[in-house]
Amino acid sequence: MVRRVLALTSGRIAVALLGTVALLALLGPLLAPQDPLATSDHTLAAVSGAHWLGTDYLGRDVLSRLLDGSRVSVTGSLEVALTALVVGVVPGILSVHLGRVFEWFTLRIADTLVALPFLLFAVAVIALLGNGIGQAMLVTGVLVSPLFYRVARAATLSVARSQYVEAALVSGASTGWIVRRHVWAKVLPPIAVALAQTVGTGFVIVSSLTFLGIGVQPPAPTWGGLLASDLAYLGQRPWAPLVPALLITATVWAANLLADAIRDVSGEAGRALVRQRAARRNRAGEARPVTSGGA
Repeated sequence: MVRRVLALTSGRIAVALLGTVALLALLGPLLAPQDPLATSDHTLAAVSGAHWLGTDYLGRDVLSRLLDGSRVSVTGSLEVALTALVVGVVPGILSVHLGRVFEWFTLRIADTLVALPFLLFAVAVIALLGNGIGQAMLVTGVLVSPLFYRVARAATLSVARSQYVEAALVSGASTGWIVRRHVWAKVLPPIAVALAQTVGTGFVIVSSLTFLGIGVQPPAPTWGGLLASDLAYLGQRPWAPLVPALLITATVWAANLLADAIRDVSGEAGRALVRQRAARRNRAGEARPVTSGGA
């Protein structure tokens, strides 16, 4: 699947953007040219050689704070996606194989979680458990998990009704063997699409919470927090909110673009398109004139 995604232009663009954001999360604090928490008398300074993106209202280097704050946004969005993956996929697959009672119970839980507004619920959890982004993203991942539950259940139902699965059941195969041998390969593509979409959703949630000042302890830098502080000083630095806003928008767009690319190559039409492109490249290579040395 990875090779087919990279064969698409949209897939390459999405992977390149998300890879850049991941590098910022890993190396951003090390690449920061100055201490992101150090204040100075040069408040609201313009772009210069010493401060490539200027300084904020406390004289802190904006570029350093952007690089250092990338880790919170990326880890928070990944925490949402992975929590939703684990909580949603396993019950979704097992609900098809473990009987009507387990199926009814998991469906009712999924319906209940869908009815809860996850952003408001995350704020309530922070108010109860303390101001921390980790517990907020964990709860948000649980609330987003019905997406994975429904995707995994729908894909598993389509496989469970197939003749080769019924034959495996008649021959005495266990549920675990059937899931590993037959179900997982069919469930993986739609789960990958949902995972990419949830990463973008998690990024929006993290940015929204930190924009409101929820989930982080000041003066810790975050992209949402930088956007909020820059909006308060538009008269002095009208261009300042563009950088964090563009970073947030590009990351969410890349996650959704990757989900679209995975969806395109998962179906039979997508696989046929990749084969056609490979055939065209082969024909183009065969059509090149062969030059021979000598006269």
